[in-house]
Amino acid sequence: MKIQILGTGCPKCKKLAETAETAAKELGLDYELEKVTEIDKILAYGVMMTPGLAVDGEVKSVGKVPSLDEVKKMLA
Repeated sequence: MKIQILGTGCPKCKKLAETAETAAKELGLDYELEKVTEIDKILAYGVMMTPGLAVDGEVKSVGKVPSLDEVKKMLA
């Protein structure tokens, strides 16, 4: 599973990365965490507000930091 954090490295982006990593570990998933920081690549996902969360290339969340439980549901 590939988890992508779409954002320029702001505090919310970092928080989302931490939350996603925690969720994946708690679920026992085999995952790769990628941080997409280039604006043109973020826009290619159709994301206009950061942070964004994509799982295997599919955008799951935009413009907010979902709770740990919400992220777990997105990854499951």
